[in-house]
Amino acid sequence: MAGYKITKKDEYYTYTAPGHLECKCTRLHDAADVDGGQIVNGLTHFLPSGGGTEMGKNPAESIYYILEGTMLFRSEDGEETVLNAGDSVHIAPNYGKSVTNIGPATAQMLVILLPPQ
Repeated sequence: MAGYKITKKDEYYTYTAPGHLECKCTRLHDAADVDGGQIVNGLTHFLPSGGGTEMGKNPAESIYYILEGTMLFRSEDGEETVLNAGDSVHIAPNYGKSVTNIGPATAQMLVILLPPQ
């Protein structure tokens, strides 16, 4: 194992994530990719007008960064925020949230996770 891993744009893999609807989840990096690594990085493509996630909690600390499109972020207390390209949200472990593509085009969201040790 090395201290770094380069993933070219055609080297990611897809996976099915629970509670994700009308989207394509891709993994760019896993924590096991590098010595002592802890970060998981993915890119999710949400289909227009409805692709998203169910309300759920993740034990990992998370950052969502909107690369393209318009997403509606809902917190567990019901607060809603529209996120556009260039916006991000940092989520503490075990806090409920959901996202939905509310735009007319496919939205892309970079997902960075720091799983609990």
